[in-house]
Amino acid sequence: MSPQDDNQPQTPLIDHLIELRSRLLRAMIVIVVAFAALYAFSNQIYTFVAEPLMALLPPGSQMIATEVASPFLAPFKLTLIVSLFLAIPFVLYQAWAFIAPGLYAHEKKLALPILGSSVLLFYGGAAFAYYVVFPLLFQFFTTAGPADVQIMTDINAYLSFVLKLFMAFGLAFEIPVATFLLVLTGATTVQALSAKRPYVVIGCFIVGMVLTPPDVISQTLLAGPMWLLFEVGILFARLIRRPRGGRDDVEMNDTST
Repeated sequence: MSPQDDNQPQTPLIDHLIELRSRLLRAMIVIVVAFAALYAFSNQIYTFVAEPLMALLPPGSQMIATEVASPFLAPFKLTLIVSLFLAIPFVLYQAWAFIAPGLYAHEKKLALPILGSSVLLFYGGAAFAYYVVFPLLFQFFTTAGPADVQIMTDINAYLSFVLKLFMAFGLAFEIPVATFLLVLTGATTVQALSAKRPYVVIGCFIVGMVLTPPDVISQTLLAGPMWLLFEVGILFARLIRRPRGGRDDVEMNDTST
């Protein structure tokens, strides 16, 4: 049976919309509060994000701003994104609170661990990009050019570059969750995924080529962890024990209890 019995009155659509508006409003308030708290440190936040590059430049080097408003807009944009980044757990909780009443008992047991692991993996991907990828990548970029070329990166160009990498690695680290869900929902099997491993490896390098700047180092640094995370997802997917009759049997068991 469904979470709401057919004989029980259904919640009107307007009530669902009001609830959705309330959840969205709460999420927006948290993001705004986080932004207000961080705005005073916007320049320090930008300096922290720029440190992996600045540490490799010659002494006295600095970034430049080629647009009039860039010194204000770049830190402002970064602080807003960091506020959203920090508010992700609360935003996901609001999404969970909105959909939880419509889930079955066994789905609720899985939803929270999956949401929690998704957040941690996304944070882990961003941290991997900052502490591992950026130093290696910028070391290559700053030494590969001609000796008489002075590196003076525009702050907006740098911000766009690192945000793209943060997003790419954050999403790539979600592969174990995606693999687990594919097997859990019956969309595929562990055996089928294992048989397609060569294609997955090629796909990882193609995704790395699309999501990262056009250089072999960043593509490899993304494709390698993606493949390893795919293997981790398969490892956890092997622990799944699906009911014999699938979803219907689970629903009947929930009803009988």
